[in-house]
Amino acid sequence: MPPAPTPPEAPELQAAIRRELHYFALYRLLEAALLCLAIFSPIGQTISMPSHPILAGSVALLYLLAAGLLFSASRQRAVQPQVIFGIGCDIFATVLAIAALPGIASGLAMMLLFNVGAAALLLPLRSGLTAAGAATTALLVLHVWTLFDDNESARRTTEVLMFSISYLAVASVTSVLGKQMRTSQALAEHRGSQIANLAEVNELIIRRMRTGVLLVDGDGEIRLANESAMLHLGEAGEGRRLLAAAAPELDKRLRLWERTGKLDATPLQLASGLPEVLPRFAKLLAGGEQVLVFLDDVELASRRAETLTLATLGRFSASLAHEIRNPLAAISYATQLLEESKEIPESDRRLLEIIYQQTRRMNGIIENVLGLARRERAQPEHVELCEFARQFVQEYCGSHPLEPDTLTAKTEPGSIACLVDARQLQQVVTVLVHNAQVYGRIPGEPAHITLHAHRSAQDVPLLDIVDRGPGIPDAVSAQLFRPFFTTSSHGTGLGLYIAKEMCLANQADLSYVALPAGGACFRIRLAGAHAINTH
Repeated sequence: MPPAPTPPEAPELQAAIRRELHYFALYRLLEAALLCLAIFSPIGQTISMPSHPILAGSVALLYLLAAGLLFSASRQRAVQPQVIFGIGCDIFATVLAIAALPGIASGLAMMLLFNVGAAALLLPLRSGLTAAGAATTALLVLHVWTLFDDNESARRTTEVLMFSISYLAVASVTSVLGKQMRTSQALAEHRGSQIANLAEVNELIIRRMRTGVLLVDGDGEIRLANESAMLHLGEAGEGRRLLAAAAPELDKRLRLWERTGKLDATPLQLASGLPEVLPRFAKLLAGGEQVLVFLDDVELASRRAETLTLATLGRFSASLAHEIRNPLAAISYATQLLEESKEIPESDRRLLEIIYQQTRRMNGIIENVLGLARRERAQPEHVELCEFARQFVQEYCGSHPLEPDTLTAKTEPGSIACLVDARQLQQVVTVLVHNAQVYGRIPGEPAHITLHAHRSAQDVPLLDIVDRGPGIPDAVSAQLFRPFFTTSSHGTGLGLYIAKEMCLANQADLSYVALPAGGACFRIRLAGAHAINTH
């Protein structure tokens, strides 16, 4: 298995390494100050007199100057060059100080042990071992040089070997430890960044949820609220953090739920002019006082229920297709046989023709509804809109009793070509004309309906179905094309919905247009003959 990739060093990790380098430089400055104190102060002279006073003083002052410069530069970005230069100064100054102050040689070598370990902690393993090797080599060279001194003993040789081994051992351990610490810290920073990003994503999701979410503590104060919740609260929630002040009725339901555990499932309107909501409550933590309040939009829930109902209706209509088509086929066949009979009077043949036409139309309607349920493609063709309007009026008047109502066609001069499935357009216009005949009349007066085929200013083919009735109120017009919406106790509320869906399947659009002079207008915006069908 290949090793896991090392996370990249984050800015926080670099800052931590520079901080460690700063403390290391501060310790070096303290070492240099102690060395100056041991050489120049009376207290230091009582401990050990330098064998080479000029060398000892020069080394102490130069080491103090170098330590000060390294301390002032310890906040810079370049870490490894400073560590390498610093450990070089430490080794050079320690070796010369041991040569000048042989009485405290063991203490100076011990101080260098910490410097080697600290440098190896900040450097890679190879560089750390190189620093330890340099320190060992320097001590050995100094020891060989001082072997010619008669005062050198075997004990001093043992100390040099012990310090040399200690330098290499400490450098190895601290270098590995430093690598592990940097890897762990980098991984922690990487995981922390991932957790922070995940928290931001979760917060964004909650903030943009269409379900309102409130976090209420035990004192009834709103701690958090997403955008949807603030929209449901309206102006009452602005600047108020107490739920009892922002939504008193919601606060009552929350207290009731906390006392009894029962949830009031009736819709609630938190402010006038805002949609109704269904509140739900849940404890944030088991046994905790903080409560999550979910505000579900009643309208959205109703739309989801409508979608499920429509899907069920599509499956139900498909199961009844054969049962409906069989009697229609029998009626159509019987009508054709009656038309061939010579005993049928001529006055009744017109009725047979109407029966045959309507059975064919009913079969087409069934096919269109089933096609809509299965999301089948429309079969667009080039249709001359003015001719379609005139022919529709003629056929409708011939098959539907209109007296005393009127249905007329109004067309522009010339030809208006469009791309549409003629059968589905026939069904859509039939639904609209029937609705105009039923609802688009002044009480006690006949209905006057007009099919107006024309073009818009942008050269878009339009077909308007206009009546002279009382019009449609704004509150009703906003919901005209919703499934199962109807103002009649005898209607199903599916006619306009299916008509709009059929228009969408033909790259057309069905909309309601209010007329200033009264009446209603349903406008079908059709695709031009040059349009490309993408449905």
